[in-house]
Amino acid sequence: MAAHAAAPVVVRFELADDRFEVEPLRARLLHDAAGAYASFEGWVRDHNDGRPVLGLRYEAYAALAAAEGQRIVEEAAARFAITGVHCVHRTGELAIGDLAVWVGVGAAHRGAAFDACRFVIDEVKSRVAIWKHERYADGDVQWLHPDTTVAGESNGREEDR
Repeated sequence: MAAHAAAPVVVRFELADDRFEVEPLRARLLHDAAGAYASFEGWVRDHNDGRPVLGLRYEAYAALAAAEGQRIVEEAAARFAITGVHCVHRTGELAIGDLAVWVGVGAAHRGAAFDACRFVIDEVKSRVAIWKHERYADGDVQWLHPDTTVAGESNGREEDR
């Protein structure tokens, strides 16, 4: 008799105005049917396109970003054989080394966990209304949207490597 996969326990996207801990989020993805867990953490780095970065601020159109982010995790739950998916994206001021985005996925098998995790972060970067305001060491500032390419395809920028 084939095992019946239960509906995912957690299917959630959220914005966070402040730092958050990953471990409690990961714990919510524990499931008796899960044999695998994959996660992605995106951190603020000290450079972009060869320029030294001092810090950044993420701004979001919160209602639109939350709705689109939720659609993405729901798509992942429908598309992949997973037991749960959760994504959190920071807004506000972030320093070098701060956690900017986290994705966690539980699944019966590693392939689905990895595939769903990559799908979620790629889609969040391309579809969610979040903008990055980078501050550079030379005093310049620049607004950036996370991505304008097809999800999963590099546009040649250093940040995609």
